[in-house]
Amino acid sequence: MTRLFAAALFLSPMLAAAPAAAQEVPGGGIDLSGGVDLVSDYRYRGLSLSDRDVAVQPTITVSHDSGFYAGAWGSNIDRGAAYGDVEVDLYGGYETEIASGTRLDVGLTYYWHPGGDKAFGPSDHGEATARLSYMLGPVEASGRVAYAWDQAALGSADNLYLNLGLSAGIPNTPVTLAASIGRSDGALAPGGDYLDWSIGAKANFDRLTLGLKYVDTDIRKTGVKAIDRRYDATVVASVGLAF
Repeated sequence: MTRLFAAALFLSPMLAAAPAAAQEVPGGGIDLSGGVDLVSDYRYRGLSLSDRDVAVQPTITVSHDSGFYAGAWGSNIDRGAAYGDVEVDLYGGYETEIASGTRLDVGLTYYWHPGGDKAFGPSDHGEATARLSYMLGPVEASGRVAYAWDQAALGSADNLYLNLGLSAGIPNTPVTLAASIGRSDGALAPGGDYLDWSIGAKANFDRLTLGLKYVDTDIRKTGVKAIDRRYDATVVASVGLAF
């Protein structure tokens, strides 16, 4: 829990700066939104980056009516000294509707580990992403590709991640169901490549969100419990609050 409180203290300035969700800034066209999630396990593409410990995850985003946006997201982690106790994702991009019900979102993310022994060094890396989504009534289908190019943190190799997702709100309820499947191939994939999948539900109550999802991968067991626990199937519970 020491890491949890250290992360909360490090990231508290982000929370203090986060105004009410989607609050418009005087001057025209700019919105600020923010919030914080408490999750039972920080799962990233099926892998536990908090070693199955609780994680606090604040976020803040600045967006413009034109479709451009930028922001930061953070979490406490447990990945070893090279990464430290905190991950901060700095991101920016552009989202627009390209056809009725169809949206395209392209962006860049920089994975920064400010407390690691190698901060701003080989523990940090960048990634380019693109997401295409289509709404048909209450159902959203999406496809996402993320590419991390050759860089030192990846051992001078690259990584490709593909993901397909479906989500649907249950009419006349605050509940949304979601499922996804992804494939990682390259330097960030244990064993070179693997599949991850999840299925779950979220319930929104104004600024409060409650979530529960099942997460699993097809990564082969090594027989070492300390390693396998990071890939084992689990149920992740979450509580989110928007500011």
